[in-house]
Amino acid sequence: MMEPTPDWIGWLATAIFLASYSCKDQGKLRRVQALAAVVWVLYGAILHAVPIVVANLLVAGVALYSSRIKSAAGKVPVVKPSDAGLSPANAPDLSRISSPYS
Repeated sequence: MMEPTPDWIGWLATAIFLASYSCKDQGKLRRVQALAAVVWVLYGAILHAVPIVVANLLVAGVALYSSRIKSAAGKVPVVKPSDAGLSPANAPDLSRISSPYS
């Protein structure tokens, strides 16, 4: 006789994954999806289902990696035109340039 599977773990993973879509921040969305993938890995390990384990290890890894890349990109300082010495006062005069459309 087969042992009953803990289906609630699969349902929990599904609920976590669905909840990730309520995240406004992309980094947080990916971290929540990584958590769901880890729960799926646990579920796959209990079932001895190697494809579930491998696929969700990959998903969790990519989700965590991309959340770190995205959060690091968000920390890049933004250079404003005024910071670079550009302003309307010292902008080049483009009025002498003719256009074939005018």
